[in-house]
Amino acid sequence: MEVSEEAFLEDFENYSYTLEYYSQEFDAEEKTHLGIIHWISMLLYVLAFVLGIPGNAIVIWFMGFKWKKTVMTLWFLNLAIADFIFVLFLPLYVSYVALSFHWPFGLWLCKANSFIAQLNMFSSVLFLTVISLDHYFHLVHPVLSHRHRTLKNSLVVAVFVWLLASLLGGPTLYYRDTLEVNKHIICYNNFQEHDPELTMLRHHALTWVKFLFGYLFPLLTMSVCYLHLIFTAKKRNIPMSSKQFWTILSVVIAFMICWTPYHLFSVWELSIYHNSSLQHVLKSGFPLSTGLAFLNSCLNPILYVLVTKKFQAHFRASVAEVVKHSMWEVSHPGTVTEQFTSAETKNLSPLETAT
Repeated sequence: MEVSEEAFLEDFENYSYTLEYYSQEFDAEEKTHLGIIHWISMLLYVLAFVLGIPGNAIVIWFMGFKWKKTVMTLWFLNLAIADFIFVLFLPLYVSYVALSFHWPFGLWLCKANSFIAQLNMFSSVLFLTVISLDHYFHLVHPVLSHRHRTLKNSLVVAVFVWLLASLLGGPTLYYRDTLEVNKHIICYNNFQEHDPELTMLRHHALTWVKFLFGYLFPLLTMSVCYLHLIFTAKKRNIPMSSKQFWTILSVVIAFMICWTPYHLFSVWELSIYHNSSLQHVLKSGFPLSTGLAFLNSCLNPILYVLVTKKFQAHFRASVAEVVKHSMWEVSHPGTVTEQFTSAETKNLSPLETAT
């Protein structure tokens, strides 16, 4: 669809902020400031991609193929899958910013790219919520947990989480659209440009759904679980695996730090978008908060390594096994490959200490 820039600017104030301010009039100082902000955000995208691809691939390989299948490894495996799928699409975000917010990839990639970001956000926070509830019931209500905490039931929960995350992120597939303005194509939220009231209603509804179900309710649930868990454990002298506890807690805290600014700006946008005196805050804050949110997709594997010493040991053992295997094949061409296995590496999970 191609429209004049004048008509586009007239309608643009009905659209959600998605960094497409290239066509507005800025003074030289503001252009420089926004340019720096956008470059910083792009560097955050690149960092998330460079660290996220190998990091999440390693987690998927170990938890999906090398270690003993447990309920806890299943949760973290799904977290890694969500992050890995998302970081695969990050080069599209990088290209979009580098091309001054020109989207040459077509309508369907515009929809898919935004949907994957929403799917990652909802699935990550929902799996973190499930992990918190699982950890709480396992330690505080062990009889109930032992009866129902099985791999089969956990797989059902995992499928439900993916379906719910897809449902919550689904509107993106419908509303995301492309628009051409003087040979410059943008990927934006088309909430219905000819009906301002409907536009505002849809914008508010999707923003609050994202904030409530993708941040506030899960965060409250996780906070209540961990606070109750700590108090109950001290009161009943319930033994807790400190390594596992701090691993899970560090992942939750990382999610909160990375996603809080993004959600705050999303809600703030509803009230300040039409206030020109505060729009510069939105224009500066949204790119940085989005980059910080994306950075969360590469942090979990780093946290596993930093917090969990067993993960480090198993990782080094697996790397040593691969190197030894490769050296054997190089030094013994044409012979049957020697089998190098480690019972501990194959049968134990570094996250499975008290569970």
